[in-house]
Order: sequence, then C-alpha cells, then structure tokens
Amino acid sequence: MKLKSVTGGAELQVSEAAFGHKFNEALVHQVLKAYRNTARAGTKAQKSRAEVRGGGKKPYAQKGTGQARAGSIRSPIWVGGGKTFAAKPRSFEQKVNRKMYRGAIRSMLSELARTERLLVTDGISLSEAKTKLLAHQLKEWSLPSVLIVVEAQDQKLALAARNLPHVEVLEVTALNPIALAAYDKVLMTVGAVKLIEERLQ
Repeated sequence: MKLKSVTGGAELQVSEAAFGHKFNEALVHQVLKAYRNTARAGTKAQKSRAEVRGGGKKPYAQKGTGQARAGSIRSPIWVGGGKTFAAKPRSFEQKVNRKMYRGAIRSMLSELARTERLLVTDGISLSEAKTKLLAHQLKEWSLPSVLIVVEAQDQKLALAARNLPHVEVLEVTALNPIALAAYDKVLMTVGAVKLIEERLQ
C-alpha cells in the first residue's frame, strides 16, 4: 500500500496491517455511535409527582362536584404537576474494547487510503503562526476541508489552524473516529504515519 504525497513527490510505502484492511461498516458505525454517546452529558432531570412540592390534601370531594375525581393537585395531568416518567441523570456511555476501537480506526484509515483521501507530507513549515500563511498553503494543495495529523505538538501550526472553519490539527495520540469522519481529506506527516503503524500493528 502506498500513500500519495500532497506535494506530488514520491509515494510513501506503508504497512498493509495498518492501511490495507477491508472497510467494516458495521464496526465503524458502532464505534462512532459509542464515541458520540460517551460525550453526552446525561444531566437532564425532572421531578416526579412524589418530588413536586405540595399536593398532600385531596383538592375537593370525591363525589357531588360534577368534576372528575382528583386526589392531588400535583397529578401529572394538572398544571404544575409532576412528570409521568420523570427524566433522571444517567450515563450514555457504551463500552468499546480496545480491539474493536483499533479495528475501527484501522478500517477508516484503510478506506481513506483506498479512496485517495489520505495524503502525506514531510511537514508543514510556517515562518510564523499566521492563519493567512496556512490558508494559502492549503489552497495551493487544494485542501479546503482537512484534518491535519502530526506526530508531536506544533504550536505554530495549531495557532494558525484554529481560526479556519474546516481545518483541524490533531496529534496522533488524540486521533479519533469522529475527526476522521468529519473532513473531506486527511493530511498526515510522515512521522505521524510511522507512529500510527506502530500503534496499529
């Protein structure tokens, strides 16, 4: 398996173990869903009829009023009453074991490489942390929507990219399925590719 260079230079030979897998749609969907669910706060809370203040006394007589019988002013059908099935704080976290997670990442990277949406570069060197410089460079490479993956933190690159709407910079350790699925192209440095190969062997 070879990855195209964004500069049009020689292609980079990469491991089939990391970038040559068949796309497993069911696994990728499961991991993406679990990853998004884990980010949910789950802090919604409502009061049931037992928790709403008041309602201890029967509001009026059972018979003779001509109205429907009522035992409490805090019944769910009354204004100001409790909720019938009150929502309570809960966790939406779904367990995804390491083998499944790595398999999904491997599958996504392989599909990106197969469809030529995964590109490599020796590095992105900026003279200063200016958004204009990075935007100009990405325009030359025809990358309007791109995830840039680097092997180590690059302060200049991070500062230059943070104000571009469809550009994100991540280190290899922070690579995740949501980011891989969110952008049209993925641009990796050669160092990042080597690290990913080591992690996915």
